[in-house]
This record gives sequence, structure tokens and C-alpha cells, in this order.
Amino acid sequence: MKECTVSQSQLKSIYKTIGNNVKTIRKSKNISQLALSLAIGHKAVGTVSMAEIGLNNKHFNIEHLVKIADVLEVDVCEFFKEIK
Repeated sequence: MKECTVSQSQLKSIYKTIGNNVKTIRKSKNISQLALSLAIGHKAVGTVSMAEIGLNNKHFNIEHLVKIADVLEVDVCEFFKEIK
């Protein structure tokens, strides 16, 4: 069986792509960061805003992505587009 290796740089790029995809879809639905944050159970925009741009190595986890997909009414796979 082949061993899978992903570098920290590749992971950072993946997280940034996911964050950007969330941001693009969120904006296309005219939903603010605050509204999305509240809808997924957060009291402030910090998680969403930092994960969308990858600030301080913050990123969305699977639970976040599933909740966000539900709120934005998209398939969770939409967040993984353009990842190679």
C-alpha cells in the first residue's frame, strides 16, 4: 500500500482554497460572516473570518463545513473544488 504524504505547505494551500470557496459561495448567497457564524452556533465572526482567509493558521473543520453547507444550501463537496 502506498503511503500518503502531504506537506504543511500543501495543507495550508488546501485550507486556503476551502476558505476561499466558502467565502465565494457565502457572498454569492448574500450572507454576512456574522449571519453565517450565528447560524453555525458561534457568537462572533472570528472563526468564519479567520478561516476564510487562513489567518493565524485557522481553518474550518469537518463539522464547520457540514454546518456551513447546510446553511448555504450547497453540497459540502463545493468547498473542495480546485483542490488537486
